[in-house]
Amino acid sequence: MKVSKELLKGSTVMLVLSMLEQQPMYGYQLIKRLDAQSNGVFALKEGTLYPILHALENEGHVEAIWSEAEGRARKTYHITDKGKKQLQEKTEEWKLFQVSLNRVIGEM
Repeated sequence: MKVSKELLKGSTVMLVLSMLEQQPMYGYQLIKRLDAQSNGVFALKEGTLYPILHALENEGHVEAIWSEAEGRARKTYHITDKGKKQLQEKTEEWKLFQVSLNRVIGEM
């Protein structure tokens, strides 16, 4: 079963920051890890991920560092302290949403 784009849109920033908190990654690596860890539920396309990464970088939540791996230049994304704070806030927001949603669904 696929998750709707509307539902996914509200959680992509939290997902990306959470993955980067585990370890710094480059974009393609993020796509593959999210897909693998979610059993395909969070299968982001490059056209979805890179604008999110650029926005997070502009906001100071992630830092991009160029490096060379296997003879290729890659931009590796690292979560910043500001990004960790944002992740904590988004996680708390998600928990509140989840509890409230479960209360409503449980009443049906």
